[in-house]
Amino acid sequence: MRSAAVPRPYAAAARSYVAAPLDTVLFATVAALVGIGLVMVFSASSATAYAEHGDIAYYLKRQLIWLAVGLIGAFALYRLEYHRLKKMAPTILIAAIAGLVLVFVPHVGLGVNGGRRWIGTSALSIEPSEFAKLALVIYLSAVLAARGERITSLVRGLFPLCIPVAIMAVLVLKEPDLGTASLLIFTAFTLFFAAGARIVHLFAVVFATLPFAVLTVLASSYRRARIFAFLDPWKDPQNTGFHIVQSLLALGSGGIFGVGLGASRAKFFYLPEQYTDFIFSVLGEELGLIGALAVVVLFVILAYRAIRIALAAPDRFGFFLAIGCAAMITIQAFINVGVVSSSWPVTGVPLPFISFGGSSLVVNLLAVALIANVGRHRRVSSLARS
Repeated sequence: MRSAAVPRPYAAAARSYVAAPLDTVLFATVAALVGIGLVMVFSASSATAYAEHGDIAYYLKRQLIWLAVGLIGAFALYRLEYHRLKKMAPTILIAAIAGLVLVFVPHVGLGVNGGRRWIGTSALSIEPSEFAKLALVIYLSAVLAARGERITSLVRGLFPLCIPVAIMAVLVLKEPDLGTASLLIFTAFTLFFAAGARIVHLFAVVFATLPFAVLTVLASSYRRARIFAFLDPWKDPQNTGFHIVQSLLALGSGGIFGVGLGASRAKFFYLPEQYTDFIFSVLGEELGLIGALAVVVLFVILAYRAIRIALAAPDRFGFFLAIGCAAMITIQAFINVGVVSSSWPVTGVPLPFISFGGSSLVVNLLAVALIANVGRHRRVSSLARS
């Protein structure tokens, strides 16, 4: 059995291509998410910002700085001829792996709360694992574009591509960051599926790595606790189930219309990581079910527009690049929503464009810029349908 392969042919010389205008729906969707994110970062972080820094807008100001950096980078990447990234893909991958290694180097990597996920200082730091996700998408897109039908072979096609994915996932897992490691794998498998890899081969890889994944979880007491808390968070609501219980209480108290913007009670030190991993809980409390569903719909629209752009891409590299970037963003978004609603085990992944975090915001803006870049080169036959 095979998965759906990328549309062909892309290389027909007689086909015409033009520079298409910016996808306004995609742009408006991302702008809305970023705008909601800025409002929610300010609301969710205000109590902590005042208690720790004496400035209720402390985290908002930092997010605005990173937004400016991300927009500059996104504009530059949007204007870049995306085909140039194909030749640079191996170098980008090596640089990303080097960044993941640097977090373990003394005086270079930054340790926070028992983990080493950043490089830099407490005042200015970046998270290499965030950039590793985008680097992996670029690398796999380039290789898959060149391999063609070989992806249907387990030994010659799929297995060699799993090696860089495994290397990056293991390095991220050692930080430790199970959430981002799983995102690397999910994004890679989405690209393999889109490239036409056989379903039976994908399942074979999953079953081959399953024992390692189980041992990784069981070997760590806090990971075991998270799994048990996911199964029954109310069994230990003051300890292992605390995150989920507080998140569910926040979401439930929001009702249909919410308690009002800025009126969250959970953000006053009841809800852990209230302006990062669990910001969706504060959003649900303040804006209610309607606000939460609006954010979910925006991510669905983003994914839909990205798929439309991918299907109209002039070449295989553009197709995979758009699909990979869309998968990277939307899979993470729905995992985050799943965590805060107790539909997925607790993993420390932020909500794209919404959560506080400079590296995450910059990388997601760069990913959208790549999707829009591919959209600039849509086939003429596809422009009328967009």
